[in-house]
Amino acid sequence: MTRESVCIIGSGNWGSAIAKIVGENAVQHSTVFERHVRQWVFEETINGEKLTDIINTKHENVKYLKGVKLPHNVVAVPDIVEACKGASLVVFVLPHQFVRGVCEKMKGYLAPNARAISLIKGLEITPSGIRLFSEEISRILDIPCAALSGANIADEVAREKFCESTVGCSSLADGEVFHKLFDTPYFRINVIQDHVGLQLCGALKNVVAVGAGLSDGLGYGSNTKAAIIRRGMMEMRKFGQTFFGDMVQNDTFFESCGVADLITTCSAGRNRKVAEAFAKTGQPIEKLEAELLNGQKLQGTLTAQEVHEFLSARNLVDMFPLFNTVYRIIYENMDVTAIVRDI
Repeated sequence: MTRESVCIIGSGNWGSAIAKIVGENAVQHSTVFERHVRQWVFEETINGEKLTDIINTKHENVKYLKGVKLPHNVVAVPDIVEACKGASLVVFVLPHQFVRGVCEKMKGYLAPNARAISLIKGLEITPSGIRLFSEEISRILDIPCAALSGANIADEVAREKFCESTVGCSSLADGEVFHKLFDTPYFRINVIQDHVGLQLCGALKNVVAVGAGLSDGLGYGSNTKAAIIRRGMMEMRKFGQTFFGDMVQNDTFFESCGVADLITTCSAGRNRKVAEAFAKTGQPIEKLEAELLNGQKLQGTLTAQEVHEFLSARNLVDMFPLFNTVYRIIYENMDVTAIVRDI
């Protein structure tokens, strides 16, 4: 049997945590995967040394996952073509704004039977429609693309603290391969066929987390946050089933990619944190983002704006009162107490 050649596209915090898992599993399942796992690393200079050289000699991404050792069979490659050439399994875990450009450079270099999986949380939502990043990867590279999402804080995963994640894959055979690639005793994988609902959850939960953060900033307590989480889950499900119909399965919302990720995001994470500070200080989101996130960007406020524009174009804003209220508080200076009054 021909073994799968694995390539990871991306090397940030989450990409490095995933490289640890994939590298270990490539050795564990040596009849399924080639031993060497190539990882495309955007080249940077750290204290006079190339980041790829540091990873390949010290086996640690000292910038994005300091203190965690990577398996020796994970090889950092700075050239995207060299990294992906001949790969049959491609793991995408990079910021969404780079997806198109990177995929264009990869065209024609993958194995004929190549499949991909997207670990990119988020959607491209415009007034004209919704595009999943797995669909964009599939369209440009002309290969099938699954998705992985769950309640997965990268540092906790890298330090082997138990959690679950969900793979959405329409092919059961490919789902089994991805299960072998990612599943460990501390990173438990469940495979479902609903890759659409999985990715919707990964984007919309950030809007709910902004609502939870606003509640925290007002000091409303656990009962109120629980109510916001429940209402948010209902609107996430309604959104999926309204615009994607039977493609989105009800059970998906009870997977790690659904309720578990929603709970984690509403309890910790950047969207909740900045929204809490916004409710307490009234300072602009952009200022708080710069002060609190060390260069990272919020997804929840942008997604709230994109969802509002999408719903407005269809005169359906009133169907989603929590999403609408989050948008109006952030962008229209509505009183923050509307987070409980108007949902």
